[in-house]
Amino acid sequence: MYYRTRTYIAGDWDGDSDVIEQIHKWNEGDRWSLSFSDAHDLMQARDPSLNCSIKKSLSERLNASKRFVLIVGSGTNSRRAGMCRYCKQDSNCQYKSNWHENLSFIEYECYRAYKLYSEGKIDVVVLYNATICDKKRCPPTLREIGTHVAMKEYVNYRTQWSYEAVKKALQN
Repeated sequence: MYYRTRTYIAGDWDGDSDVIEQIHKWNEGDRWSLSFSDAHDLMQARDPSLNCSIKKSLSERLNASKRFVLIVGSGTNSRRAGMCRYCKQDSNCQYKSNWHENLSFIEYECYRAYKLYSEGKIDVVVLYNATICDKKRCPPTLREIGTHVAMKEYVNYRTQWSYEAVKKALQN
C-alpha cells in the first residue's frame, strides 16, 4: 500500500516524448519551482512481455497517485499499444475474456484515472501539446473532467512552452 503522494504522467511516449522530457526538466531543475514525485519511479512490471502484466503495474502506480496527468498530442487517440490480444494464449492473463483486453495502455490509464477521479481519489490534469485545448484529441473518458490546459503559447510570432500555465494546472 502506498500513500497517494505521486503524480502519474501518461501519454504517447513516442510522439510526445519532448513534452514529457520538458515536464521532467522543469521538475528537476533548480531554476523552476515545479515539484512532484513521479509515480513511474515506484515499480516496474514483473513481466514486461505481457500487456496484462504491464496494465497491472500501471494500475498499482495509479493507486499511489494523487494526480493523473495526461499529455494529449496529435497521436494520442490513435495509439493501440497495450491491447491484450497478443497475450490471449497466456492462461495467467487477468484481462482474458474481459473488456479490458481491447484497451490500449492510454485508454486503460484514462479509464482507471476516471474511476479514481469519480471516487474522489485522484485529480485529473490534461495537458495539450499545442497552443489550444482541442478536446477532440483527448480520449473520450476524460474530455469532460479535470483541468485542461494548452502547454504552448504564441509569443512574438513564435510558439514556446507555457511554463506558468503548466505550473498552475499542476498546483491546483
